Amino acid sequence: MERVILHSDCNSFYASVECLYHPEIRNKPVAVGGEPEHRHGIILTKNGIAKKYGVKTGEPLWKAKQKCPDLVIIPPNYPLYQRFSEMARKIYLEYTDKVEPFGIDESWLDVTGSAKIYGDGEKIAREINRRVKEELGITVSVGVSWNKIFAKFGSDYKKPDAVTVITKENYKEIIWPQPVEDLLYVGPATKRKLNGIGIHTIGELAAIKPEYLRAKFGKWGDVLHDFSNGLDITPVAEYDSTRAVKSIGNSTTTIRDLKTEEDVKMVLFVLAESVGRRMREQGFKGRELSVAVRDNELCTIAKQCKFEKFTNISSEIAEKAFWLFRKFYSWYRPIRSIGISVSDFAHDNIPTQTDLFCDERQRIRMERLDSAVDVLKRRFGNYCVQRASLLKEPTLTRFNPKDENTIHPIGYF
Repeated sequence: MERVILHSDCNSFYASVECLYHPEIRNKPVAVGGEPEHRHGIILTKNGIAKKYGVKTGEPLWKAKQKCPDLVIIPPNYPLYQRFSEMARKIYLEYTDKVEPFGIDESWLDVTGSAKIYGDGEKIAREINRRVKEELGITVSVGVSWNKIFAKFGSDYKKPDAVTVITKENYKEIIWPQPVEDLLYVGPATKRKLNGIGIHTIGELAAIKPEYLRAKFGKWGDVLHDFSNGLDITPVAEYDSTRAVKSIGNSTTTIRDLKTEEDVKMVLFVLAESVGRRMREQGFKGRELSVAVRDNELCTIAKQCKFEKFTNISSEIAEKAFWLFRKFYSWYRPIRSIGISVSDFAHDNIPTQTDLFCDERQRIRMERLDSAVDVLKRRFGNYCVQRASLLKEPTLTRFNPKDENTIHPIGYF
């Protein structure tokens, strides 16, 4: 039985919710970003009017203002967006229990088993599109296909407030002529590599033999081949609001571009303390570390490595992240934002295998120190205890990723 997968994407989500709550700005160019004086605020999202002025997601506020002097910039209200996200998912859950969030404003739905009750995929998509508009006051674009990748492509294909059906009869006509970077997870670096070997469209990518792509991209080559040919069989996970956490991470756009290793080290310690604290609160230790860097031209690079032992010690996370960063980043451009995440979790009472080359007593002392600092921060606030190294430039390091919701995005895999 062929699967019926929907991907629902709330259009200009943050900006749409703000316009709903502030009707006086509905007919103006609107963007949601941070405070202009603190560059935690690049443009996070913008409405259709701002888009016509060329305002782009991810660009600095001052640059957006140059393009559109009348741009209304609203600081983000994450609790409000989270509430709308949950209300949208409640609508989705009336059609299937297989609802898999992809960030706060997007979800996949597997409605294969719902056709006898609610009709085919397109009918369900149009009903969801209508209900979200009528019940929540915002719009969604919905893609319908037999796999998650093409359903996601469909929701991006027509915006806003649209339904696009990608079938086995029309996907070559609709998807294959599109630029290769329109395919999920083909970022700037992969696009450059593909363009460098003469691949510019999704159809050209689909026509390449997997052996060649594997030789060029390793295991990722097989993924590119499957994605471009509609062969992805990744299931839509059942929705569980308390589902098992796969990774914990934080990222931040810094108040100024990072230009030295010392800058990066300070910011990594702030992020690592937040990640470590969140892991300890949930009783996790992790074995895998990811570091993602975005330069000032918005090109992103991410790398992973393994810890020698399961850990949730903040200093170990920070030092490993800095080691990994130094290993892969070549400083060809200053850094706009940086993030870290830890995954491959085990319970924090997991026994530790000691060895001759590790001072396990010192690690236990570090764990106790972190726990004591956690208690102090809960009681007296995040800034009651800080590392001396972070006081060298307080304007750069005085941010609180744990409480400011600068959460690392959820990945597809």
